[in-house]
Amino acid sequence: MSDKYACDTSVIFNGLILNLIKDGELGEKPEIYIPNVVVAEVEYRTNVQKEIGFYGLNVLKELRKLHQEEKITLKIVGKRPTREEIKMSPGGELDALIRKSALEYDATLITADRIQGDVGIFEGVQIMYVKEKFFPKEFDPSSLKLLEFFDETTMSVHLKQGLPPYAKKGSPGNWYLEKIGEDPLSTKLIEELAIEIIEMVREDDHSFIEIEKHGVIVAQLREFRIVMTRPPFSKDIEITAVHPLVTLSLKDYSIDSKLNERLQKAEGILVAGAPGAGKSTFSAALANYYLERGKVVKTLESVRDLQVRPEITQYTKLEGSLENSADILLLVRPDFTIFDEVRTTKDFQIYADFRLSGVGMVGVVHSSSAIDAIQRFIGRIELGMLPSIIDTIIFIEGGDISAVLIIKMTVKVPHGFRDKDLARPVVEVRDFRTNRLSYEIYSFGQDIVINPINPIEPKGSFRREEQFKKEFSSRKKRNKKIELDITVSKQKILLKADPAYASSNIIVFADDYEIFTGSLSRSSVIALSLSNKEGRKVLKEYDRDKRIYGIIK
Repeated sequence: MSDKYACDTSVIFNGLILNLIKDGELGEKPEIYIPNVVVAEVEYRTNVQKEIGFYGLNVLKELRKLHQEEKITLKIVGKRPTREEIKMSPGGELDALIRKSALEYDATLITADRIQGDVGIFEGVQIMYVKEKFFPKEFDPSSLKLLEFFDETTMSVHLKQGLPPYAKKGSPGNWYLEKIGEDPLSTKLIEELAIEIIEMVREDDHSFIEIEKHGVIVAQLREFRIVMTRPPFSKDIEITAVHPLVTLSLKDYSIDSKLNERLQKAEGILVAGAPGAGKSTFSAALANYYLERGKVVKTLESVRDLQVRPEITQYTKLEGSLENSADILLLVRPDFTIFDEVRTTKDFQIYADFRLSGVGMVGVVHSSSAIDAIQRFIGRIELGMLPSIIDTIIFIEGGDISAVLIIKMTVKVPHGFRDKDLARPVVEVRDFRTNRLSYEIYSFGQDIVINPINPIEPKGSFRREEQFKKEFSSRKKRNKKIELDITVSKQKILLKADPAYASSNIIVFADDYEIFTGSLSRSSVIALSLSNKEGRKVLKEYDRDKRIYGIIK
């Protein structure tokens, strides 16, 4: 094999041409031919703000540096491709021009493209497959400049051109933003950081580029999720790097034996919470828990950054679509799928389809409260199917479990209604720990009503002074016994309260014995038929001279 070598775009974009030269695989001071077609392709990718273009440009600059150091002889050959040839690129026109240059200069074509190599062999070109010359490199985190911005308490680093660096420090749900440097980041420095990240990602077997679009790239560099944006997508070049501080197990959360038993049986789980609350950390712990229980567990993620055990395969978009991924994932037959995150209407439909197919699901949802996570399903799926799809909602706040709701369907008269003819299917949402009814969801005409019965307030929620005054007044009323005047006729019994309590829901007691719960009318009266069970109970206690009173519910 001669010491003249031509490069195609594949070995420029993966940078392995530099490894071949530095490791002496191409001999002493080899002649390196770079076709103008390759230069044009690198230039095009750079102009459209593809990070791979910047990386390829960096490789070309390194080749020029090696030429100046007289370690190689660099020659740029061939003609620039025409616009028509560029349009025909998917058909192989540009690859044909590269092979033509290699033949013309009697050079060995170095490629990582199997099709390019096989066609070249047919045409009589000498071929060197780079994949046959693999260069393992150990990932050395300490050499990454980006890590200089991290310490043991850093959750994420935010770097923007022309501004000082900032970092989020603390723990999920309990963090603060801190300026970690005084000097603004220069364009040169942030470009160097971006190129270094791309190089590391391409050289490390356990790292990958997740998304690459015009002006943005999302990379997973081991446990670091890195988002790099540049104009026109963002006004300035920006790098955001997120690093999980801890990997937790379910034992690290506030889970009692009752909730642990629920998690063993639940199959339609939603993990909800605000951004940065710790939803993904909990979901990863749940995935590892199901794996330990002998379940086949997979993940479906737009960006594969869940910190799960190696036995759990992490899937992402197939050909840019999670729907395509879902089709394949069903063939894999998982027992549980962790869906991070459920956001668009298509995502909710995928979640529902998996559940109705019998696959256990854990969906990660951004929401400000536990009930909001359920509301995001309403309108996207039929209300009657809701309990078949979701059975448990876990709200994460401050890195721990704040609330757990459970769902079931029943047929009843909705709370606040009195006419039995208004009975209908009602989705009951209950607080798992107390089994107290928190919300009722039902159809009312053309609308879906979410009626708060005993709503769960998120911890640390901000409420106005008027709300506090209202709640304080309400508490005073709740603790106060409401005197009820009893009037008995042949067919009914009337319970009349002070007009101040009109339209209130009250619990009626006879001494300390609870009889029933009812709603006072606008005239502050509850009328009970004596053919009604509650009416007969009140009459019985009244005849016994018991004190009949009410307490605001």
